[in-house]
Amino acid sequence: MSYYRAKKTAGGSYIVATMSIALVLIILGSLVYIGLNSMEITNHVRKNIGFTIILKEGSNNAEIKKFQNILKKKNFVEETYFISKEEAAAAFKKAIGEDFESVLGYNPLLPSIEIKLNPRYANNDSLNVIEKQLTKYNVVKEVAYQKSFVEMLNRNMKRIGILLSIAAIALALISFTLIRNTIHLSVYSQRFLIKTMQLVGAKTSFICKPFMRNSIYIGFLAGCIATALLIGIIYFIQKKAEGIISLMRYDILIIMGGTVIVSGIVLSFLFSWLSVMNYINKDHDRLYK
Repeated sequence: MSYYRAKKTAGGSYIVATMSIALVLIILGSLVYIGLNSMEITNHVRKNIGFTIILKEGSNNAEIKKFQNILKKKNFVEETYFISKEEAAAAFKKAIGEDFESVLGYNPLLPSIEIKLNPRYANNDSLNVIEKQLTKYNVVKEVAYQKSFVEMLNRNMKRIGILLSIAAIALALISFTLIRNTIHLSVYSQRFLIKTMQLVGAKTSFICKPFMRNSIYIGFLAGCIATALLIGIIYFIQKKAEGIISLMRYDILIIMGGTVIVSGIVLSFLFSWLSVMNYINKDHDRLYK
């Protein structure tokens, strides 16, 4: 009877441990998801930073085409597109709501090429170097970009990155502590069994084996439960914010799920091994403390 009672108690402790670890892994998964999405948002914003290259009056189509092909091969260029004098005038008329050409009698605007930057080069140092490179070409009259906006963007991104890093470290430490305590309590309920096995001559590897195996099962199951809950929460938020923001990025969800499951297995295994070794190395009298 005592065997079945012990088995039932152990089973109950495993269920509690699994659910507790799953809840903690949700925190870790959320951190991974937020971190990956913040990087994606940062890259998206930086992709919209670019140059307007104003071309010289009289530049012919062949020269412009050749220059545009050169730009496309540059590492700092993500995308380019040409704006003719006519297109520039049409856009300006639409913006001000007046036909300035009829007043002036001519179109004073020059053709230009818009460049969208590779996000890696969206910082002031790189932009200054790029600007100097571009002004060396004969067809280029002027290079324009919003220096103050780039400075503000990078400054704010840096601040946000620091705050997210501090929050991530703090929550990760809390998560590790909670998982360690959960595993420790699970092993604590079987400390006398561990010591009994040791007293009858069982080797350390033999004593650890069932605990290690169970820890892998618990970590894997907890990771799967946490991943399923996180995807469900993200899907629910996506339905509410449909048409406003896209949250269901499958590559990010796969990375998040993989990180949660692997973290569950590794942390559960590690803390289980430390707890078992702790009780193996303890004197019998200290097991009551």
